[in-house]
Amino acid sequence: MGLLVSLWSSPMHTRSVVLAAPVLAICALLYPVSGLAWGDEGHRIVGRIALPLLTSAARTQVDALLAADDDALTAPDFVSRTVWADRWRDSDRNTTKVRYTATQQWHFVDIEIARPDLSDACAGQRPLPEGTPASRGPARDCVVDKVEQFAAELADTTLPQAERILALKYLLHFTGDLHQPLHAADNHDQGGNQVQVLYGHHHVASRLHAYWDTAVVQRIGRDEAEVAGVLTETFAAELTVWQRGKPADWALESFAAAKNVAYALPTATVPDEHGTPAYVLDDAYEQRAAAAAREQLAKAGSRLAALLNAALH
Repeated sequence: MGLLVSLWSSPMHTRSVVLAAPVLAICALLYPVSGLAWGDEGHRIVGRIALPLLTSAARTQVDALLAADDDALTAPDFVSRTVWADRWRDSDRNTTKVRYTATQQWHFVDIEIARPDLSDACAGQRPLPEGTPASRGPARDCVVDKVEQFAAELADTTLPQAERILALKYLLHFTGDLHQPLHAADNHDQGGNQVQVLYGHHHVASRLHAYWDTAVVQRIGRDEAEVAGVLTETFAAELTVWQRGKPADWALESFAAAKNVAYALPTATVPDEHGTPAYVLDDAYEQRAAAAAREQLAKAGSRLAALLNAALH
């Protein structure tokens, strides 16, 4: 199978650093940062896995909601809408930051490796204030909160159609985010963004988080439809079993993948060609990482279908 160039790029967990727009523009040119959780290809693969698993009732209702949406940030189809939440978040990332600030923390849950407390990572998992739509919920909500909230809204036919459309688009994306291991774990390093790594033939270090966003899945394949098909076939026996549980359970699985695979780094660093200390990811690490990525993508697709089928039965 060929190599898939880009699969999981997501918000770089910019929790506290605020830069002026000109500086951000320069940094974007000099130090490209992934900004599309699992990357567009990865999210679309999750969508491609989920779509054939929808019931006819769910598919009919999903198609109707998407047909009623005139938002132009992405193409209007199911698979394309899996990246809409990233487009929305980043639409004012370098300007007013209103959308960015309001939604960027919704894409991850920072469960600390040394002290895994899901409630603490989700800011106490407080319920939405009464009468508040999930799309206008607190900025500190985590991805577990948002998956649960938007699934409930999608199922509620008394809500305005516009809110249910938003719920669908966010759910398409956040279910994928929930399954990227470094979107569910932190080691006092901004989800791996402060850890530098070298791999393959690279001589300049890059962030561990960016590696898991993109490079880790380059082994999987270039053709999105082919990758989705292979993963569906490979994990056919597990897809239904994986649909059990709740978003909190799935977050803890992603956390375990981060702890046992993503953060299983060498004990020492070496300097890259600029003298930056970095961990060298050998072939054994990359094979374990690719295996974890395959499983997480398949789980995400299976569980996205389960959430939509339950909400739109």
